[in-house]
Amino acid sequence: MTIYRTIFSLLVAASLTACGSQSELPSNATEHAIQGAYDASLSDDGTLGLVSSVSHGLALWDLNKNGLKYQWSHQQVEDNLVLSTEISFDNSTAVSADKENFALWDINSGENIGFWKIKDSSIRDIAVSNQGRHVLYGKSNGIVVHIDMQTGRRIEFLGHQEKINAVDMSPNGYYALTGSNDYAAFLWDTRTAQVIHRFNHPSRVTQVTLDPKGRYAFTADSQKQARIWDLQTGQMISNLQYSSRQQIFSAARFNAEGSLLLTGSPTRKLALWDAKTGQQLQTWHVTPRKESRPQSAVVYDVAFKADGQTIISESSSGLAETWQIEKKK
Repeated sequence: MTIYRTIFSLLVAASLTACGSQSELPSNATEHAIQGAYDASLSDDGTLGLVSSVSHGLALWDLNKNGLKYQWSHQQVEDNLVLSTEISFDNSTAVSADKENFALWDINSGENIGFWKIKDSSIRDIAVSNQGRHVLYGKSNGIVVHIDMQTGRRIEFLGHQEKINAVDMSPNGYYALTGSNDYAAFLWDTRTAQVIHRFNHPSRVTQVTLDPKGRYAFTADSQKQARIWDLQTGQMISNLQYSSRQQIFSAARFNAEGSLLLTGSPTRKLALWDAKTGQQLQTWHVTPRKESRPQSAVVYDVAFKADGQTIISESSSGLAETWQIEKKK
């Protein structure tokens, strides 16, 4: 999850339009951070939530039981200011990062696997593969680093020209999707650093997401273009259809079938999209903190539950909220 969302949240005021499903309330809400969250990540199956906050440090929650599983700490960092987190696709490992350090955590035992310090530039976003074997992080100097945590092999991707905003990685750690201020997103092979596809945008690329099964990619910029791509051909499948002049995405995830895309924004909005057509199917708005002025919240992450009809969100308000997808008539 990228620190871009945290910074952007300070600049964005929430906007609501009263129509249809936009006014629906969540079916359930659980508080994970009393004073709000710096960042949060959900597991792909929606069973775990990793939340960074000033009040609780780094907390891993069991979302099925609505209970705290582990509480971790970046002890060398003032106020535990963890700004980027992710849970591996297989739910075995979590990664957390502040600007200059990252840590790996064993979800089964709760133990810390290790801390690593970055010296030459700050971390912008981070990802972890199954079993914590590979870590990928993008930096403010435009370099993306991939590390094999078992062998220590390190490779630097130098294809971007400006700061990195978002990174994602395949569950096996072999493929990376990275987006930058240089108006480009790259799909590249982490074993060779060779580019597979380049996805061009008319403005800064602020969000990237890979389908875990390797079928699709989602890339979005800071203005009007948010596209779904076929990873086999590199061709565009759809461009998300929305009427606003500008829309920023702070989170995105494909469902298991790859037929739907779920997104979150810095303006509280959750949206469900048809991946093939780009049509918006349903929207919701997460709950802001009562004392926040203006009444806003950044959606940090989104996920589909196993039933395919329930979604879950984690936001800067410190709440995990569940929502129901309308069944097709």
